[in-house]
Amino acid sequence: MTRAPAQLRLMFERRFFPLFWTQFFGAFNDNFLKNALVLLITFKAARVFGLGSVALVAAAGAIFISPFFLFSATAGQLADKYDKTKIIHGVKLAEILIMLLAGYGFFALRYELLLVALFCMGVHSTFFGPVKYSILPQLLGPEDLMAGNGLIEAGTFLAILLGTITGGIFVAWGDAGVSWISRGLLSFAALGYGASRLIPSTPPADPSLEPEWNPVAPTFRILRDALSNRKIIRSILLISWFWFFGAVLLALLPAFCRDFLKTDAKRVTLFLTTFSIGIGVGSILCSALSRYWKENYLVSAGAIGMSLFCADLFLSGVHQGRIFFDLALLSISGGVFIVPLYTRMQTHSEPSHLSRIVAANNILNALFMVLSAFFVIGLKRIGLTIPETFLALGVINGVGIAFTFG
Repeated sequence: MTRAPAQLRLMFERRFFPLFWTQFFGAFNDNFLKNALVLLITFKAARVFGLGSVALVAAAGAIFISPFFLFSATAGQLADKYDKTKIIHGVKLAEILIMLLAGYGFFALRYELLLVALFCMGVHSTFFGPVKYSILPQLLGPEDLMAGNGLIEAGTFLAILLGTITGGIFVAWGDAGVSWISRGLLSFAALGYGASRLIPSTPPADPSLEPEWNPVAPTFRILRDALSNRKIIRSILLISWFWFFGAVLLALLPAFCRDFLKTDAKRVTLFLTTFSIGIGVGSILCSALSRYWKENYLVSAGAIGMSLFCADLFLSGVHQGRIFFDLALLSISGGVFIVPLYTRMQTHSEPSHLSRIVAANNILNALFMVLSAFFVIGLKRIGLTIPETFLALGVINGVGIAFTFG
């Protein structure tokens, strides 16, 4: 059976579709909550603990991502020791409780409670991440793994887009919209929990493992284990680079539209939508291309596209049609780039250690996303314009990939 029909078939099979929708609703709620909170803080000029709105928005990003550094190692150990399906049930039930807290925070405009809820959602995502990728090889055969990863990535970016837009729409409705945020968050958390109850049970990968609750030592241990396998660490570093690359682009797009294109927020939303949908299209396209190309060729082709179309953003001037074209093909290339790397990480890891390898990947992903902010700030301080930063990003991407596969 060809790969394209396999993707359609998987969406109707119980071994896959419950996991897809569990991930989809979780990613949706993450971004629904984050964007609604950020916009509310910004437009209400909120102050919490003496911090103004700008500092609070920056703090919100750090609050959400910090659990990936603190708890990923523990999450990976638990996912290897226990039935991953039961862990998912517990995580999604916790999401409902978190959304009850967030709902009250929005209703009462208690920003400190909303920041606590945001941290808890970061913990939720930290514990779900290793399970999401390590359970796939247990649910799918090797012939369906690329298709499954492609669908998960496509669904994730679509959920990120829809959750972000939904949060913005509800806040734009004013007080009436804010009151509906609570209901929306809780409803999608309930849908995610319902989907999780349909995921088939899986046997523990390493039931003899004794989890360590002090996160420091196991964090260094799982990073060391990942570094010991050349194929795995190469995949992890390239995945982390993808998140760095995407974070830089998304951070620059609003200012690019405002300062260079002299356009409004609607154009920013259009470009962000194009980027997210493009990643999804590329992720699905990748599994079809895998019938003809090996993993290395797919990764290389995706990287070349990312560099070429990122560099063309520098050359495009203020021609919005060309920018739209570049963003679409750049993001499609990104989807082709990322899916084989997740598949390779899964297939080259020992099943008994896969969740911990995924946890190591999540730690490095988070680190690279933090570094992306310093990258943007650094290039701005040395005087590079946003289009010049696009060019620099494309050149660095091309040189790095050439070195990796050279």
